[in-house]
Amino acid sequence: MAMSRGYRNYRGRRSKGKIALAVLLVLVILAAAAVMFLQQNIVYDKTGTPHLEVPWRKEPATEEEEPVDLDLVVQEPEKPPREEVRAFSTGNEALTLEGWHSARTQAEALHGQICNAVAVTLKDSQGRVLFDSGTAVSGARQIHEDTSAALRELLTGEMAADYSIARLSCFHDPKAANSDVENLGLENTGGYIFYDGRNSQWLDPAKPAAREYLCRLAQEAAALGFDEILLTDVSYPTEGKLDKIAYGETTKSANLAAFLEEVRVALEPYGTTLSVEVPVSVLTEGYSEAAGLVLSEIAPRVDRIYAAASPEEVPALTAAVTAVGEITDFVPELTSVDPSVTESWLLY
Repeated sequence: MAMSRGYRNYRGRRSKGKIALAVLLVLVILAAAAVMFLQQNIVYDKTGTPHLEVPWRKEPATEEEEPVDLDLVVQEPEKPPREEVRAFSTGNEALTLEGWHSARTQAEALHGQICNAVAVTLKDSQGRVLFDSGTAVSGARQIHEDTSAALRELLTGEMAADYSIARLSCFHDPKAANSDVENLGLENTGGYIFYDGRNSQWLDPAKPAAREYLCRLAQEAAALGFDEILLTDVSYPTEGKLDKIAYGETTKSANLAAFLEEVRVALEPYGTTLSVEVPVSVLTEGYSEAAGLVLSEIAPRVDRIYAAASPEEVPALTAAVTAVGEITDFVPELTSVDPSVTESWLLY
């Protein structure tokens, strides 16, 4: 019986050596499999550095790109397409229905189908606002009872102009300057309103409120439906005791450039063409120290530049504008139609 019991105990035991051997065999098999896996999935980049690229993260092979030719051709900026304007002016008074009909009839009689545009003064250098403005300072708005109807007829009526230009006198404005000298008016060094050589007053381009006043008037004109806003008197005074002007810390040209930038931003929602009138000397000389005008700072900020000129001067003045504003047009202001001027013009 003792032999039988001992036999059963022996049969129930497992050899520790065999277990260790089995575990070792499994590890050897796993290691071999790992080596084979690594050999199949190790890739080398262009520098010879090995990288493991597992199948589930492989990206499709891409063809090697050909070297890019860096010999680029830089194209010159092209002028945006703008309608040529051959415009006549309705004068410097608030428009009436009778006045508009008369002006259009006269233009057609004198020039036939040559004219395709009209320029209307909406603000003059006396500070008068000649349309139904909600921005104008007290006493500045001076219109007739049918001025609004006349403007609607000009812009959208049966006798509407093909192209419309609103003229706005800017900083030469005695009405607004005197209405609020501290925030709007150009002052002398004593802190009082400045009087120019003609005993008139100006807005101060250095004052944000003065620039904002003009921007809001320009927006109102654009909202009426005018295709183009032509700014005049964008300048400091050039007559009188100029050494008595309190110019402030910023330069004159910087203040005027800031104004043009602000008007452009104000008009962006309307898609209105922005233009400025300057003395012809600014085009021939490039600047006016007294006025604070620098042609190279003005031209890139506007679409068109106007100046009074004779037909003979037009080619040289056009070249002067193009030299500093490649996409800026020059429009001469003429006293009579001249066949030698084949592009845009404004007739007075």
